[in-house]
Amino acid sequence: MSAAMLEIDRASVTYRGGAGIAEVSLRVDAGEIHALVGLNGAGKSTLMSATLGMVPFSSGTICIGGRGIDHGVDWGAVGHYVGRPFAYPDHTVEGTLRVAAELADAPAGAVDDVIAELALEPMRAKRVSALSSGNRQRTGIAAALLAAPRLLVLDEPTNALDPAATIALRGSLRDRAAAGAAVLVSSHHLDEVARVAHRITVIHRGGIVGELDPGGADLERAFFSLVAQIDGVTW
Repeated sequence: MSAAMLEIDRASVTYRGGAGIAEVSLRVDAGEIHALVGLNGAGKSTLMSATLGMVPFSSGTICIGGRGIDHGVDWGAVGHYVGRPFAYPDHTVEGTLRVAAELADAPAGAVDDVIAELALEPMRAKRVSALSSGNRQRTGIAAALLAAPRLLVLDEPTNALDPAATIALRGSLRDRAAAGAAVLVSSHHLDEVARVAHRITVIHRGGIVGELDPGGADLERAFFSLVAQIDGVTW
């Protein structure tokens, strides 16, 4: 078995009103693309935010590279796209990425490499404020990839992307995993994640309810079957 880059053990996050996640356990190994799927409001973003220390978890443990997230994690080895993209509206795409590269202590040439990797060359000199939402998203994803992170945490990364950008990102995630990175990616597009994921975990109402086979037939039916068992309904 490969080494675990991310280990979440019975982590819970409680918000006022009761929403959040409850006793979630999940593991992402080096070299693995692990997809987290669920309906809107299932807890995907909360789990990813907790993983990155953006929201506090009330119980359980979250470890990155064998260290608890409040005990000296090497955050320079973690790339993420959760919430708003890293982007400076008055900077160009290249300028934004050069700031991100400096903050991440990325190697020389990383900006040019990631611009080519995500096909951002036509946008290189454009101000971020002039970009479409999809291209701002691509810029944010590019910033997450700059420092060759050992762990990538990407929340709905294809949400605003066009088909060409989606294909470019798909290839990038495969390449990163092949080079040893661990990737946790959330989505509600089952067909899309099945193209890249080694494992698919289903989250519903704040808890893990099962896994799907990425190579299985009729993923949509399998997904809703798991959800229906929790809700006690027939889809």
